[in-house]
Amino acid sequence: MKFADGFWLNQKGYEVNYANQAFEVEEIENGFMVVATPYVVYNRAMMLGSANLEIRYTSTQENCIKVNIVHHKGYVDNGPHFVLNEGDFKPSVTITEKEAVLVSGDTKLVVDRENWAFTYYYKDKKLTSGGWRSTGVIFESEYRKQARMQLAADDTFWNYPSDPHTTYIREQFDTSVGEYFYGFGEKFTTFAKNGQTVDVWNSDGGTCSDQSYKCIPFYVSSRGYGVFVNSSDKVSYEVCSDTVSKVSFTVPGECLEYFVFGGENITDALSGYTTLTGKPSLPPAFSFGLWLTTSFTTTYNEETINSFIDGMAERDIPLQVFHFDCFWMKGFEWCNFEWDKSQFPEPEAMLKRLHEDKNLHTCVWINPYVGQRSRLFDEGMENGYFIKNEDGSVFQCDTWQPGMAIVDFTNPDACKWFASYLRKLCEMGVDTFKTDFGERIPTRGIKYFDGSLPVCKICYSRRSEVPCSLGR
Repeated sequence: MKFADGFWLNQKGYEVNYANQAFEVEEIENGFMVVATPYVVYNRAMMLGSANLEIRYTSTQENCIKVNIVHHKGYVDNGPHFVLNEGDFKPSVTITEKEAVLVSGDTKLVVDRENWAFTYYYKDKKLTSGGWRSTGVIFESEYRKQARMQLAADDTFWNYPSDPHTTYIREQFDTSVGEYFYGFGEKFTTFAKNGQTVDVWNSDGGTCSDQSYKCIPFYVSSRGYGVFVNSSDKVSYEVCSDTVSKVSFTVPGECLEYFVFGGENITDALSGYTTLTGKPSLPPAFSFGLWLTTSFTTTYNEETINSFIDGMAERDIPLQVFHFDCFWMKGFEWCNFEWDKSQFPEPEAMLKRLHEDKNLHTCVWINPYVGQRSRLFDEGMENGYFIKNEDGSVFQCDTWQPGMAIVDFTNPDACKWFASYLRKLCEMGVDTFKTDFGERIPTRGIKYFDGSLPVCKICYSRRSEVPCSLGR
């Protein structure tokens, strides 16, 4: 997010409070805590009405420094949370009148107590730093919030969670000449992210935009360090874009937590990151091969897909996986996890032939929605497996499939129910699944706006007159 209007000014509608003094520093378990004030406190009167930040610098993993910044600690933490493997490493801490130092292996953090600044080192190499206008708490005006929420109310696929707060926490790091930044998960923009705004929020935006399906709030620097923001909310990065010599990251709410991984190179930073978040398991060998799909619109049956597969062989193109897209199931019934018998009358025999005669693995498309015509709709509704409206009714819309409901994966019984049908497909011979539509879930009709204008039942937007012109 950009809060600045050029270098000197702030954007209208924001009150920005940057840390300006390490007013108090005290040693805590595995590190130290700083009470940072937005100005230098010269007398007791200046202790009134101050938007202070409590910043905890700790380390429980070698060469990994954890930073937790809190404005109001009475906030409600609704999660969800990443599963982290924090260890039992003990860093060294030194606090003097001039500075506070935390050493974790070969990685060191120095906080300047006289003039607000922090610097990270790996051995004798400076990694990054921050100072004036780096760490801050930002308040959004009520007018700006209402304008943002109004835009969201007009959007079927509101691409941002309904956040009732108007507070943001931001951190900002200095960059070096020739430094490049990479990461943030699956991205379709240029490989080096310098000059980009990166929003970590999964979206069904296509492969030709700056939105992506699998975002990760982690990046690495060519100088050998990595930064992981421990938030499942919408993390917004400005990579040398708001200020050309800075990288900043912002989260909504009252708390920002991140980890800095020091190292000689990017490999060291990645190793530290995966030690904290978990080492990925090795996928099966076939998954690294070439996949062929029926695509979405193709009319297909076993004869047609065999023509696709044989065409690859005729061209000497090796193939490992054949993927059946949406219409392996009957239209209007996604998902029912049942083969469309008009196209595939003998699915088990077909899958066996693909395995044995074509030496292929198979994949089928699924999503977390259940259309009203699906054989599973009544079962899911009766057992409470779908997301509900506030009045207890099942949330439905016609955006993807007519009358579709969304499986409530916060319900353990719904998870078991959903997985049981996938298990049956695996027993039939399906090897893997394309899990689609986990992002940009339709929200039209869900109560998420507490404005004063009524909702038009025709276009679902907030209008001063109902219905709007579309309904006339």
